[in-house]
Amino acid sequence: MDNITTIGLTKDANYQIGVRKTYAISMHEAWNFIFSTDGIKLWLGYKGVPIWRKGKEYTTRTGTYLCIRVYNELSHARLTYKRKDWENTSTLQMRIMAAKTGTTISIHQEKLADESQREEMRLHWEKVLGKIAAELKLN
Repeated sequence: MDNITTIGLTKDANYQIGVRKTYAISMHEAWNFIFSTDGIKLWLGYKGVPIWRKGKEYTTRTGTYLCIRVYNELSHARLTYKRKDWENTSTLQMRIMAAKTGTTISIHQEKLADESQREEMRLHWEKVLGKIAAELKLN
């Protein structure tokens, strides 16, 4: 039996990616930015502020489908996420956590179709975390 593992491949044969960055701000500051009009536009590409209620559906200007699954203020939000050119849907989670030096913003996405989609989203979410730092002037 071959014990070679593929990075990001789950036992359910889906791929996942997780990125995180700690910022020198409070949890409230992080949460308020992430869920502001500017924050939503930055990480979801959605113009406006969605109503964070389970089952609410949205489509971004680029055609990405979003459906709110969970919203726990000052903790996390979980959404169904499907880009326009994808056949599959994925689960996206944005989490805010206290850290010794500020607040960690964590983005986790699962149910990705393959290694290529995983890499695409890894690069995308790393870029988003960098843009958050730039917007908050934390570089």
